[in-house]
Amino acid sequence: MEDDDRPRPKGDAASKLAAEDLGPYSQDELQERIALLEREIARVESHRLKAAAHRDAAESLFGRKD
Repeated sequence: MEDDDRPRPKGDAASKLAAEDLGPYSQDELQERIALLEREIARVESHRLKAAAHRDAAESLFGRKD
């Protein structure tokens, strides 16, 4: 099982997006980017909730691992 407390690599996609210069983008391109990021946030949140439910189910079956 992966260690969830590990820091993400500095070269991951979110870090690259955060460092990108937004100056060259038009208003429409920025709005499209916001919509894409909002969809990605929803996707990640959905995955997080499913993973938490899976963990909770395992803990209730096998007990909490400390």
